Amino acid sequence: MDFLTNLFKKHEGSSFRNELKNILGFQPKNISLYRTALTHRSVREGADENNERLEYLGDAVLSALIADYLFKRYPYREEGFLTEMRSKMVNRQQLNDIAVRMGLKKITLYNKMDSSLKVSQIFGNTLEALVGAIYLDSGYKKTSKWVLKSIIQPHMFMDDLEILEINHKNKLYGWANKNGKVLEFETLNEKLENGRRLFTIAAVIDGKTIAEGRAFNKKDASQIAAQVAVEKLGITNADTQVVFDNNSDK
Repeated sequence: MDFLTNLFKKHEGSSFRNELKNILGFQPKNISLYRTALTHRSVREGADENNERLEYLGDAVLSALIADYLFKRYPYREEGFLTEMRSKMVNRQQLNDIAVRMGLKKITLYNKMDSSLKVSQIFGNTLEALVGAIYLDSGYKKTSKWVLKSIIQPHMFMDDLEILEINHKNKLYGWANKNGKVLEFETLNEKLENGRRLFTIAAVIDGKTIAEGRAFNKKDASQIAAQVAVEKLGITNADTQVVFDNNSDK
């Protein structure tokens, strides 16, 4: 495909190096690591050619760095608060939005003709892969400084995150319990899209489908369905009570 050929050429050119340097704020040493980090499996399926392995590594590194940051920032807060704050900071939608604002969308190699990618937060995944590449290229200490300077400080406003409600399923469960409603999440469809399973999950209240969500795992799909339902029903924090979701998403 001509558009893929052009994208591959762009990744090999000097413009890619310049744009990458502008995003990173430093000159990378092993450029091939970053090409892999910015290559989605929709254009390269080989495990050593796309960013899934680096995403796995970067996810772990980013989680550890944010845990360390929170541990030092909140010396007197309990484990539950720290865990919830970390979840808010590495929330998939949050990371996806940050990645787009940073400019990763412009230099990420992915199949723009694949409509299923529109429901997936691939740029948040790419940001995690980029963290993994920086870690392998420059080590833990430099990665820590970069995450603080390029992700946390400019994009994560802690006072706002402290009061942010991101678990829409919990909010919807709280509303349902308070109002005597029966809430269930049902899998409506499961199909293969470019070798990956795409799930459609419905939020069902008293047997009636209120909203649907689509994603490449059931957890994200149900959260999307819950968010749509919360918005459609106009549910606010005042309408709910605290509920812990013990349902496992597989």
